[in-house]
This record gives sequence, C-alpha cells and structure tokens, in this order.
Amino acid sequence: MKLKEGFVLREICGEKVIMAEGLGCINFNRLLCLNDTAAFLWHKAEELGEFTEEQLLGALMEDYDVDEATARKDIKDILAEWSRLEMV
Repeated sequence: MKLKEGFVLREICGEKVIMAEGLGCINFNRLLCLNDTAAFLWHKAEELGEFTEEQLLGALMEDYDVDEATARKDIKDILAEWSRLEMV
C-alpha cells in the first residue's frame, strides 16, 4: 500500500489536517482532520513509502501503550477511511 501523491499533512490552528495539493485538489475539495494517532500513522506511511498494515501495527505498538487488538482495529479503520477517500 502507498499514500497517493498530492496529499499533505499540515497543522492549521493547532489541528492536524490532510489537504490536497496540485492535481489532488480536483477530486478532494475538503480537509480531513486527524487525531494524534492517525497523524502518527500518516507520518509513518510517508516515511516507509510502500507499507503494510503489519508495519503500521508494529510502529503503533512500539510508540504507543496500546494492545494489539485495539491497535489493529484503529489501523484498519484509518486505512478504510483513507481508501474510501482515495488517499491510498
């Protein structure tokens, strides 16, 4: 899996948001607010380039005090939303 080009994470007024730049603006005319966990996963996905759910799971469990079942559900939910919005 890979993040689509043209989407960037920005901090606006203390909020972490994904916005489209360039051609991505054509089909994505809104901002997507991220909580700290989702922003962490976005940064990790950017860092990895090509990534898997398992890689994100390992990173999340390493940096956050969370059990595997909760982390796995959070990642699945976030990736489903990003897929629905055609960001991955």
